[in-house]
Amino acid sequence: PAAMAKLILLCLNFIILSNTVEAVFEDQVGKFDWRQQYVGKVRFSHFDTHLQSSKKVLLATEKNVFAALNTRTGELFWRHVDRTGPEGNIDALLLHGQDAVLVIGNGRLLRSWEINVGGLNWEIVLDSGSFQSACLVGYQGTVKHVAVLKKASISLHYLSNGHQKWVENLPESETVDYQAVYSGGNGDVYALGVVPHSHITVVSYNVEDGEINKQMSVEAPWLSNIQASCAVIAKEMLACVDSSTASLYMLDLHVQSQMTQIPLQSLGLEVDPGFQPALVSTQPNPARPPLSEFFLQLGPEQHLLLQLNNGQIVVLRDFKPVCNCSFVSLIIEFLTINYSGITIILLCFPACSVNLFSAESGRRLLDTTLIFNMDPNGGKPEKLYVQTFLKKDDSVGYRVMVQTEDQTLTLIQQPGRVMWTREEALSDVVTMEMVDLPLTGTQAELEGEFGKKADGLMSMVLKRLSSQLILLQAWISHLWKLFYDARKPRSLVKNDVTIENLSRDEFNLQKMMIMVTASGKLFGIDSKTGSILWKHYLDNIPSNAAFKLMVQRTTAHFPHPPQCTLLIKDKDTGLATLHVFNPIFGKKSHITPPTLPQPILQSLILPLMDQDYAKVLLLIDDQYKVSAFPSTKNVLQQLQEMASSIFFYLVDSSQGRLCGYRLRTDLSTELIWEVIIPTEVQRIVSVKGKRPNEHVHSQGRVMGDRSVLYKYLNPNLLAVVTESTDLHQERSFIGILLIDGVTGRIFHEAVQRKARGPVHVVHSENWVVYEYWSTKSRRNEFSVIELYEGMELYNSSVFSSLDRPHAPQVLQQSYIFPSSISTMEATLTEKGITSRHLLIGLPSGGILSLPKMFLDPRRPEIVSEQSREENLIPYSPELLIRTEWFINYNQTVSRVRGIYTAPSGLESTCLVVAYGLDIYQTRVYPSKQFDVLKDDYDYMLISSVLFALFFATMISKRLAEVKLLNRAWR
Repeated sequence: PAAMAKLILLCLNFIILSNTVEAVFEDQVGKFDWRQQYVGKVRFSHFDTHLQSSKKVLLATEKNVFAALNTRTGELFWRHVDRTGPEGNIDALLLHGQDAVLVIGNGRLLRSWEINVGGLNWEIVLDSGSFQSACLVGYQGTVKHVAVLKKASISLHYLSNGHQKWVENLPESETVDYQAVYSGGNGDVYALGVVPHSHITVVSYNVEDGEINKQMSVEAPWLSNIQASCAVIAKEMLACVDSSTASLYMLDLHVQSQMTQIPLQSLGLEVDPGFQPALVSTQPNPARPPLSEFFLQLGPEQHLLLQLNNGQIVVLRDFKPVCNCSFVSLIIEFLTINYSGITIILLCFPACSVNLFSAESGRRLLDTTLIFNMDPNGGKPEKLYVQTFLKKDDSVGYRVMVQTEDQTLTLIQQPGRVMWTREEALSDVVTMEMVDLPLTGTQAELEGEFGKKADGLMSMVLKRLSSQLILLQAWISHLWKLFYDARKPRSLVKNDVTIENLSRDEFNLQKMMIMVTASGKLFGIDSKTGSILWKHYLDNIPSNAAFKLMVQRTTAHFPHPPQCTLLIKDKDTGLATLHVFNPIFGKKSHITPPTLPQPILQSLILPLMDQDYAKVLLLIDDQYKVSAFPSTKNVLQQLQEMASSIFFYLVDSSQGRLCGYRLRTDLSTELIWEVIIPTEVQRIVSVKGKRPNEHVHSQGRVMGDRSVLYKYLNPNLLAVVTESTDLHQERSFIGILLIDGVTGRIFHEAVQRKARGPVHVVHSENWVVYEYWSTKSRRNEFSVIELYEGMELYNSSVFSSLDRPHAPQVLQQSYIFPSSISTMEATLTEKGITSRHLLIGLPSGGILSLPKMFLDPRRPEIVSEQSREENLIPYSPELLIRTEWFINYNQTVSRVRGIYTAPSGLESTCLVVAYGLDIYQTRVYPSKQFDVLKDDYDYMLISSVLFALFFATMISKRLAEVKLLNRAWR
């Protein structure tokens, strides 16, 4: 009986689980979607060298990501994404054998990772205090400890389990700024501090018990920063360089109590004017002292290899650029192999050459030159990460990972072969657009048949015949390619997408994705495969720049090329520049954009076009003057004619002002309305309008009694979100205002008390959905507002904000959501017939497609006959997350920052791009694929049925004729 009960229980579990499991077929994974994972700009990097055959490079990035890359392919072995902000900041990365030790969050945590599989060995919480430095501590030839230096204390931890061995307070920490910690493998740990422009303090601790072995202060009135000006070389020798006295200073940490001054002039050296010199040394093994060779940088391109030999400084080699070129980049790295010093030199102008030199002699190693060409559309090299190894013939081999200004990582192997490239700038996408691909030559020829005026009937017939012959030729060549590829192995069939073979597909599902990153790099990406088709790096972009990307001309106006304009604005000064380019090829346009000497307050794309079908970009500066781009006579004339119907608004969140302006015929502006929000009570968080390419198919909703409730479709409506300045739990609130952007009329005002942000808003058609955190109930809530005109439509042909005497009816309802969200957007289709879904990015990495009908303010609490007729879902305050609503199944998208939606040629299909640390592209079908046959559609069956019906019809027709003939003869 017990065995039977277990069998019955197992069957019941199987039945329950079979009803709840949702899955994607294996052959559908990656068919209509793709994901690209990134790590961000590299802060620390180490190659895994504990095994000769290892293929890993470890990266710690400014995005608080710790990851391992495959050095052969550039793909991720594993990745750990920590918290955003200072709490997850990676302060230090130390590598020893198979263990990587990280200091996290300004010295808050100490973690150890196993680098083969990326597993966590241990994690401990450190004592409070600002983090300064960390190092591995070796003793008697082995490394067993890690030392962490804080502002007022130093602690030693076991490398095996992280347990604290000892912790000691630093002497005179109120006045001394301790900046560095060092261990040379002799049983002592040195804490190095400085009193700026006064003296250096050196404290030596015993590794075993933390007792102070020695403490000394050395006069150094020229020193302010140890890490920038000093380095430990040879056996406990501290070397410092000073530009004011043009001297090197040497201090033996174990013996001396006074610095030895060595004038640079005595070595025949001189510091470049205005340059802060620096020292670089290396310690290949924490259980041994550093090398006696070190680098001295005296200028941007002047590096010297020096050696400490019997207390004397010897210049081994002076590295200088060999030419006076406009683009010269000289980068020097220090590395070791078998504990022998190797220096590597990268010299770019613009072709880059990498050379290896022996640090002991300064001589160049033979057959180690590596030459590669830099991307002309990229940035200059910024950092080198090198992996050295011994070949079978005992010669030195190496790989170089180059990091450039535009956050590109490139791994190069001798003699200059590029193994892979990673565009880490795509981990910080700030804005994007999708542009339709151009027509092929055949498609353009067919379009030209209808777009041009013909001379007569005969010429039109000839044009039609020639077009059909071209289409026939293209079809035959396509069939031949399919037949030719079918004979090849699948691995040899290449379907690479390039700019040359880009063309619009039948249903316009393949588009060009234009992505703008925070580093100032632009990308053109194929939406079907995720391939980067072009890239362009913009120099001299401010670190706090804001970007706005606008499509002025699409590919619909052949032969005029498509045109995009990128507005780059400095947030501090307000000054802006324009970059005009072709979105298909990425080339800079020949059109010269106007210079903008005044700060720009607002920019908007008008529906007006110039003679070349480019939409007009209107720019408003801080003097409220208007400038247009392009500014031809035709454009200016159109602006003067339509000035009375051009309105715009400006937002000043610091002063709580929301102002509406009108354009005059002389292209000056006039203030027509103003809304003041008291900044001492609340502040403006965001202003959300409707998307200009949004289409509304139905003007109303059919009620249960067959009457029509008409929507209030105001294209000028603005949703203004405010948040209280008082963040106390009982007094905080979220407010939303619905304002007409033309008249300034406030149609609705809602306040959510005991709530706070961040607030995410979606504004579309006649509804607004926003999400916030309820401090009272400690949960996330959605609130939806819908506007209706009523049972009668005021004007069915045209909408005017100036002619609306009646205020709309406002319906509002709130719901509980079981998770916080990162971003939110609505689906978009070509005609607006398909049902709307809300695409919600969750912190867990999922992208949720929530049907809008669940956020309907008309959902009834008590079900009636009319609500059933209307298919209204009964009201329930909780919104459940169903697993089948996730559109990215197991393709987690880390730190989703934005979701972009675009229509396709199919009304059922909406293209979706989610971007953050990763990029994910897919298609969604809110109302299923009602206009497309399924993949498993049985073409053979329907063809057989059609042929059978055709032959049956022919046979029946013949039999009927015979029957009629026989009847006639009777």
